[in-house]
Amino acid sequence: MRARLGTLRSLLAGLCAGATVLALTTGPAQASSAGPAARAAAAYSISTPTNISSSCSGQNAEAIQAVDPAVNAVYDVWMGCKGIGFAGSPDGGATFGAPLTLPGSTGQNGSRSWDPAVTVAPDGAVYVAFMVSRSGQTYPVVDVSTDRGASFKTVSQITPPDANDWGDRDFITAGPDGTLYLTWDYGPSAAAVTFLCAASGSCSFATGDVNAVLQKSTDGGRTWSAMSHISPGYPNSGADSAPVTVEPDGSIDVLYQGYTVTNVPTDDLTVAYAYATRSTDGGATWSQPVRIGPGAGTMNNSEWWIDGSEALGPDGTLYATWDTQGSNSDTGWLSYSQDHGATWSTPLQVPSDTLNVPHIMQVVAGPPGIAYVGWLSSSDPRGYAQYLRTFSITRGWLSAPVQVSQNFGTGSVWPGDTFGFSALAPDRLVLAWGSAVAPTASNDSIWAATVGVALP
Repeated sequence: MRARLGTLRSLLAGLCAGATVLALTTGPAQASSAGPAARAAAAYSISTPTNISSSCSGQNAEAIQAVDPAVNAVYDVWMGCKGIGFAGSPDGGATFGAPLTLPGSTGQNGSRSWDPAVTVAPDGAVYVAFMVSRSGQTYPVVDVSTDRGASFKTVSQITPPDANDWGDRDFITAGPDGTLYLTWDYGPSAAAVTFLCAASGSCSFATGDVNAVLQKSTDGGRTWSAMSHISPGYPNSGADSAPVTVEPDGSIDVLYQGYTVTNVPTDDLTVAYAYATRSTDGGATWSQPVRIGPGAGTMNNSEWWIDGSEALGPDGTLYATWDTQGSNSDTGWLSYSQDHGATWSTPLQVPSDTLNVPHIMQVVAGPPGIAYVGWLSSSDPRGYAQYLRTFSITRGWLSAPVQVSQNFGTGSVWPGDTFGFSALAPDRLVLAWGSAVAPTASNDSIWAATVGVALP
């Protein structure tokens, strides 16, 4: 699933194998039969991917990204560079500076860091959050840069109320007034959490007191509120991985993965659905969660990647992506809501294939009524590749899937559980992903590319 254990994941990341290469086709793609056909197709202009982590030896994986359109800046963070790596681009992703290792992320007395997240505040400050495990506690650390990524300092360590707690995947975003919102996976007892670990992936949960929680800061990350429990049923809610979006009026939208919990107090986790919930009072209370696409199937408890992404369009449309697992299949989905998450459209299949491999899905909003959907998958026998597709709520799919990555990454090397995906402008996208490509196919590098989109 989307959840992982940083320590085990770091050990798994050392697997290696060979890679093969395929040239990229960037011409206009025809509409797929999986959804309403469009009369004309979107055309894509895709740059040659750049290795932005080349100066960081060893494994570099799990990219995630934020952009500042006001200054044409792109900010990528990932697991690597002996902690959490960061690279910034001042020219819209055309070039990147040398990677930095973020303060507070390097190992100290056996501690580890994982699961980076990044956002840009309205004043241009760049905030990066990541998880650490220290002195028997697991919690998020937040770093800040006030010079557009040239340097960072640690602004807070958000220690939890329980000793020997469990924590995982954090997300961070800034509201229109500069308030910072941080979600993360939290359980009072690490001993209650047991794992299922993939041979060439990371780890998922078999049991545990897993919950989606939110904390906020109104002073630039220096102090944080107490936890707000997003998923009902704390401490046995079965929820994890909760990306957060803030609307212009300050309302908070969260999409989380919610597992069915059985056999309390052992908290066995069985199958999961994607749920949407909303807060109109700053996170103090949350609406009754809405199950998105219940007829599309369920996630299983061996899914090791981050499953679930949400984006807000300029017209107020919410978009959600996720993938489900059948008996021998995996299907990526898109759904949208035009009433703040109260109801959702019938899910549409995004990747053309339903092979039993990861489809790590993410979505960003384009112009009104347009969503760009990306996914990282090893559905091609040559290995992992980054893909893209464009959707219109009035015209359906505007293209078949196109490949953004030029080369395939070795399928037996964990690429990370996320990738970076942002819109710098309504017709200009930037992506970053982990992939183990020859000649360094034993370890991942972080690759970045830009995509210009000509809509029909």
